[in-house]
Amino acid sequence: MKKELLKKLIAEPDRKHKVSDFDPGFTSDISKKAADEELRKTIDKMAKLQSKLYAFDRYSMLVIFQAMDAAGKDGTIKHVLSGIDPQGFQTVSFKTPTHEQLDHDYLWRVFKNLPEKGRIGVFNRSHYEEVIVTKVHPEIILGQKLVNVDKPEDIDEKFWKRRYRQINDFERHLTENGVVVLKFFLNVSQDEQERRFRDRLRDEDENWKFSLADYKESMLWNEYMEAYSDMLSATSTEHAPWYVIPADHKWFMRWAVAEIICDRMKALKLKYPELTEAKKKEMEETMAMIDNYFSGK
Repeated sequence: MKKELLKKLIAEPDRKHKVSDFDPGFTSDISKKAADEELRKTIDKMAKLQSKLYAFDRYSMLVIFQAMDAAGKDGTIKHVLSGIDPQGFQTVSFKTPTHEQLDHDYLWRVFKNLPEKGRIGVFNRSHYEEVIVTKVHPEIILGQKLVNVDKPEDIDEKFWKRRYRQINDFERHLTENGVVVLKFFLNVSQDEQERRFRDRLRDEDENWKFSLADYKESMLWNEYMEAYSDMLSATSTEHAPWYVIPADHKWFMRWAVAEIICDRMKALKLKYPELTEAKKKEMEETMAMIDNYFSGK
């Protein structure tokens, strides 16, 4: 039942999608109490699986979060991955590209921040900003020093199709080399976003997060929804599908994300390395040394 529910959150590959096709308030028949209880158990399971992932040292996981502002990216990362050993976990938040980054292709900074084998890497925003923000603000593209892109009319449909293809090829390369790519679009409604902006302004512990620039971007809602729809249609693939997570209810969003990550980790059939005979002998000798030391006290 649970797996069937989570499958419904996938933007099926090779299909045309619109964000409006997905209900941001969806919670199925799961109650908040049940979701909170299951989340705690799932976090414990994830911690054990992450320990095996680290010891197995063959795979890594790249968890990508994309969303409109106030959808709950930071809170979801904090709550869902709270039990993960910091030694095997890293978070990267992509901001406006630096001069150094602009002197390379747009995927260069992503390559630099990929998780090592045995680790979980989280991208709070990602290379998908290059087909979302840049699509709403194509003037950004003109500052990226691209070949044969010198004027607005150069940024046409062929340009975006080429960029989608590059991203799909990049993610296929990752998955074929042991990187599990998990992509979450946290789908918040416009009404809920506005409510959260208002709550943030009123809350003295939260209003420092408020940004007028973010609010102005929210006024371009329709443009962003079109960009996200195109992204889901073009880049939800068999090897790296998009999960469209209903985000109006944070408790459901966190439960769903945790369940999906945990399921993907289980599917890897992780195990601790088998000890060699030499290692077993070394451990027996060490245990004998410990016993002798403490028996002599």
